[in-house]
Amino acid sequence: MKTAVIICVGIVLAIALAVAFKSTGVIETKSIIAENTKEKNDDKKGKKKKKDKDKEASGKNEEDQPSGVSIVKSWDVPKELTELSALSYIDEQRFATVQDELGSIFIYNTAQNKIEKEIPFAGKGDYEGLALVGNDAFVLRADGVIFEVKNYRSGKSKAIEHQTHLNRKNDTEGFCYDKAGNRLLVAIKGPESGDKDFKGIYAFDLSSRKMAKEPVYKIDLNHAVFEDVKSKDLNSNMQPSAISIHPKTGDIYITEATKPKLLVMDRTGNIKSLKKLSSSDFNQPEGITFSPDGRMYISNEGNKKPGNILELEAI
Repeated sequence: MKTAVIICVGIVLAIALAVAFKSTGVIETKSIIAENTKEKNDDKKGKKKKKDKDKEASGKNEEDQPSGVSIVKSWDVPKELTELSALSYIDEQRFATVQDELGSIFIYNTAQNKIEKEIPFAGKGDYEGLALVGNDAFVLRADGVIFEVKNYRSGKSKAIEHQTHLNRKNDTEGFCYDKAGNRLLVAIKGPESGDKDFKGIYAFDLSSRKMAKEPVYKIDLNHAVFEDVKSKDLNSNMQPSAISIHPKTGDIYITEATKPKLLVMDRTGNIKSLKKLSSSDFNQPEGITFSPDGRMYISNEGNKKPGNILELEAI
């Protein structure tokens, strides 16, 4: 009987030791797996941190890289002009502009940082361009309609509407006075009706008050200058938001707001250069104008930040 008890105790001890050994092995295995998992996670975190550091070292994203355009002065405009969509130089302290939802021309004084005058000319709409011709102002709506406001600073003139063959699909945004040609130039942001390889710049003759159906300039969307910004959709290579003519050289300057950039063409329409603009400085460039001595100004719509007007060094 005593022998049987000893044998039973031995069996129980053996089973207990086996169970303990197995449990230790499981714990050790789990520990090893956990350590390996932790090492992998730490490695992933380390790689992510390295990528983040590399990103910080190289700047932000490509569109936020320095644009090579030097800003001389900057004016944040009043809240009423947050969505300013066009810009025309008047004098050293004043610009004329439009806000793309209201049928009014605003005279903005940079020295006093205030709106001197609001000049209503039509009801609400999508107004994208402004050109001053002597005492008269012309405003472009996105559907191709041009509003003529005679003696605009008197505030008493009612606008005359001029229809063109361009429409909302063309999305007309670029607009400026071409003094040498006695005409207004209209650059379309949207696609051409019959050809996707170019975007036209059309002329509205100031003598006849008519627009020619053929463009006077064509922006070649396949040009080598767009190599670094090309898209599968050719229409996205350049989407003009504003246009102006340099008073000294006659070169044509065209901005894009979607992916900020500045295109320069010569007087004959040959492309000279393309500059990508930093989106941190150029939130949404919708207006461009020159002073008589050739100083360049670009206006940006605001969103979280105020809209602004920037004076830039000559390009």
